[in-house]
Amino acid sequence: MTKELKRCTRCVMDTTDTLITFDSDGVCDHCRTFETSILPSWNFGKGKTEELRKITDKIKLDGHGKNYDCLLGLSGGVDSSYLCYLAHRLGLRPLIFHVDAGWNTKIAVNNIEKLVDKLNLDLYTEVINWEEMRDLQIAFFKSGVSHIDTPQDHAFFATMYRFAEQNNIRYILTGANYSTECIRNPIEWMYYQSDSAQLTDIHRRFGKIPLKTFPQTNILRHKILLPYYKKIKVIDLLNYIDYQKELAWQLLEESFGWARYEQKHFESAFTRFYEGYWLTKRFGFDVRKPQFSSLILTGQLSRDEALRRLMKSPLDKDTEKREVDFVKNKLGISTSQFDEFFHLPKKSYKDYKSQEYIYRLGAYAQKLIGLQKGGKR
Repeated sequence: MTKELKRCTRCVMDTTDTLITFDSDGVCDHCRTFETSILPSWNFGKGKTEELRKITDKIKLDGHGKNYDCLLGLSGGVDSSYLCYLAHRLGLRPLIFHVDAGWNTKIAVNNIEKLVDKLNLDLYTEVINWEEMRDLQIAFFKSGVSHIDTPQDHAFFATMYRFAEQNNIRYILTGANYSTECIRNPIEWMYYQSDSAQLTDIHRRFGKIPLKTFPQTNILRHKILLPYYKKIKVIDLLNYIDYQKELAWQLLEESFGWARYEQKHFESAFTRFYEGYWLTKRFGFDVRKPQFSSLILTGQLSRDEALRRLMKSPLDKDTEKREVDFVKNKLGISTSQFDEFFHLPKKSYKDYKSQEYIYRLGAYAQKLIGLQKGGKR
């Protein structure tokens, strides 16, 4: 018999997050963390005009005399696309940085081209060695863990940090924001993508070819070495404005001919398969729950509408088949191999080497000094 899920009375997070807790009113700890840790200092990005001006003035001053004053990671999704528009409007001179890990969708590529062309910005694309990426992704399938999108995300982080360091660019702008991401995925759903110890251990056990060129980073490098010694800072610029997803979509569509996609993060073909099919079918983890819950808490979606949307699968049957077939063909795996991966014993990040203790110590320290709000538990 399937155990009935308990759901938060305010958002739509439920006990598929096994660490979730509820108070006497049935409100979950995600919501309470938002209220006590995030909202007081963030305040929906309102009243931060002066802070935003100081940040942008500092970026411009430090970048004076250089070709670019910041690096801006652009995936083609709504958050990074609006960030690109915002940076240009604020008078910044970003180099647009894109990582091609082999899974770009046509819609993402077109969105990037339209923004770059109309804003007259320079684009640099880093292409990841496909054979190494393919081998690493298959290794993650074989490991049995839920976070099989780690190789792609790890490559994004590592490549961008490395490029900024090599080219003496002191500021990295990202589309991360509280408005659409104030509730993050539980750690058991998506473990820290930047944990090089886990990535290396999984590849050592299940990979077949050496990772000679695959870019790697680690928590100490991008949390300590780069920000404090190399003075490279990551700025979440969208947190300093009243950022609303629907309005951002409308502006991008009207101003750039930008095209929407079905769900957050679906600008990557692998992420679309991973979040729309693999996580839900194999593990029962629906990433729309934290996504919708974030929008509920920030007043951009009603709880009733979120529940209505959750009654439907992320992908319909025909789309599921197309996504599965595409991933099998792209990775060069047979239907029997795919089925074998799907039915492997389910593993956790705890079954492999990790640097979790460093992440936890770092998160604790950052919360003490007010640098981190909320986050994975």
